[in-house]
Amino acid sequence: MRLKTVLSGVMYEFKDLNEVMAKANEEKSGDRLAGLAAATVTEMIAAKEVLAGVTLAEIRNNPAVPYEQDEVTRLDQDRVNEKIYAELKNLTVGEFREWLLCHETSGDDISRASHGLTAEMVAAVAKLMSNLDLIYAARKIKIIAHCNTTIGEEGVLAFRLQPNHTTDDLDGIRISTFEGLSYGSGDALIGLNPVNDTVESLSNILKMFQEIKETYQIPTQNCVLGHVTTQMEAVQKGAPADMIFQSIAGSEKGNTAFGLSASVLAEAHDLMLKEGTATGPNVMYFETGQGAELSSDAHHGVDQVTMEARCYGFARHYNPFLVNTVVGFIGPEYLYDSRQVIRAGLEDLFMGKLSGISMGVDACYTNHMKADQNDIENLAVLLTSAGCNYLITVPQGDDIMLNYQSLGYHEASALRELLGKKPIPAFAAWLEKMGIYENGRLSRIAGDASIFFG
Repeated sequence: MRLKTVLSGVMYEFKDLNEVMAKANEEKSGDRLAGLAAATVTEMIAAKEVLAGVTLAEIRNNPAVPYEQDEVTRLDQDRVNEKIYAELKNLTVGEFREWLLCHETSGDDISRASHGLTAEMVAAVAKLMSNLDLIYAARKIKIIAHCNTTIGEEGVLAFRLQPNHTTDDLDGIRISTFEGLSYGSGDALIGLNPVNDTVESLSNILKMFQEIKETYQIPTQNCVLGHVTTQMEAVQKGAPADMIFQSIAGSEKGNTAFGLSASVLAEAHDLMLKEGTATGPNVMYFETGQGAELSSDAHHGVDQVTMEARCYGFARHYNPFLVNTVVGFIGPEYLYDSRQVIRAGLEDLFMGKLSGISMGVDACYTNHMKADQNDIENLAVLLTSAGCNYLITVPQGDDIMLNYQSLGYHEASALRELLGKKPIPAFAAWLEKMGIYENGRLSRIAGDASIFFG
């Protein structure tokens, strides 16, 4: 494997593939914090040139974290379709990029190829792409999943309705849920981040969500995003959950910090298929975000884009209905400003779709980051253009419980109308029946949550 190159008469030599991958990455404050980033733009270009000449086989044979040390690596390597991998392994990363972007390469071609890829291959090709490349390639790939309804179909942009409350007050959550529904959000999921991670609290909220769904005959999914073990206990005690949620990392050490393992997630998956309230078969929901592994010292000296790709390699083992990167939530220590957040959001969407998972994004930022609502709306337009399966919405774009900024409920319809997207078909029919939509657009009563109290 060639690990050096000459640019403008200067020799650039890298000690191993992990260093090449890290320094080929577009600038991220997290990589710089970890001492992994290229020192100059020229060094970054040199690393990209070296990476372009590395074969997919060489990447597979040099995983970011050794196979013997890490169950994320083992799960990812062991699931590779060897026949498809054999067709791809001699391509260089540069050649693989050209194949992905070729107008003759279809989304079906790419989806088939994904079965022969490891996470590091996915990360490597993302590092050679411009933002437009990422959008163009991601747009080709269709990933369809089914829980109670079907997500990912052509022309559909779904939204998670996130009615978080500072005290988990059921009346406050109910009102916020109705407001989101009145704007056409909630077809991907009605999903709340709880303040109190207790079986009783999660069960009460799940029961309320189920009552809302049944009373108004809403075709959607529910989930309360507590720890996986708390959710499992709630389900075992009869709580009506459609999905099990968990934040995940790209290394075994990172997942240990989250209090989980591959076997725990396998147990949760089996439990939901047996005792969950959804039709299935896709009953898992995962969240990720660039930099999570660095925050728990679980990155093994690997850059944050590669670790993020490994999250998707881990997630696909469980056939999730939803995966999303909470792209700007962790803060400026990992993504410093709007340029880095936008780049990360596009990388993550592309890498998730190339990994074969139903991928969404929380287009968000924290208030100590150099970004604002305009930046996040710009990102939402780009993600919609790239075929994002779903985005997340909160009241007025301000999550008062998690203390970060995201898209507002009202942005759901604006993005759909602007870019020719529709809700999930069954949910769209429900919106029309409720009078919230008329002929595929918001009606005059849209945004009026009092329609649910009449």
